[in-house]
Amino acid sequence: MAPGSLVLASWIPNGYTATVGTNTLLSSEGFHLISGTSMACPHASGVAALLRGAHWEWSHAAIRSAMMTTANELDSSMMPIKDVGLGAGHVVPNKAMDPGLVYDAAPQDYVSLLCSMNFTRSQIMTITRSKGYDCSESSSLDLNYPSFVAFYDKNVTTGVMLTHRFRRVVTNVGGAGARYEVKVVAPEGVKVAVWPKSLAFEKKNEQRDYNVEIVYPSDGKGRVLYGSIVWVEESGKHAVRSPIVVAPTSAGK
Repeated sequence: MAPGSLVLASWIPNGYTATVGTNTLLSSEGFHLISGTSMACPHASGVAALLRGAHWEWSHAAIRSAMMTTANELDSSMMPIKDVGLGAGHVVPNKAMDPGLVYDAAPQDYVSLLCSMNFTRSQIMTITRSKGYDCSESSSLDLNYPSFVAFYDKNVTTGVMLTHRFRRVVTNVGGAGARYEVKVVAPEGVKVAVWPKSLAFEKKNEQRDYNVEIVYPSDGKGRVLYGSIVWVEESGKHAVRSPIVVAPTSAGK
């Protein structure tokens, strides 16, 4: 999971890892369970490197997509991982090698995202280090990302229904003649519509697009709700899962 949750790591021998009360410090004898992005980075980067070696033609976005959509949201007792809200799930490298479908994105897609966030041409050039990108193409905050996040302001009257629409494009990196059906696990109190409900691919690297509409209430309690959209191959070989998150904006906290 990235950020990593309770990752066992080496620790300075003369440092403490826990306290009891205000005066008692407990040592760890060289190891400690730590959470955070820095803890997941070497693991996630290592998996990404393995995928890059096996699929040199995949983009960085495709590699990230493969890791996210094949991640396991269940723990060893087949119950939902309690910290799954911190990521798409627990990475499964072998499954990521053959994800079936990927959500790809080109450099211009990220530039379009920056344009929609009102970045100036000078700021974009600082990031891209290239004059080959600009805001002449349509800009959009809806990046072709393997997850869906719908925000609300919890200060808005509770119960007001909000609507968020997404468009996604998936690329078939599996076999030819593949057909997928959608399975939706909607967050509590949220309506999720997906169309079309099936995607058919005649050949490898073929692309198909689909749309998602999330209708959800503004929640005065500021709750974060989770669900998922899963594209399941008719043969049962692949299940491509994308998380859904309904959450309050930081401004509404």
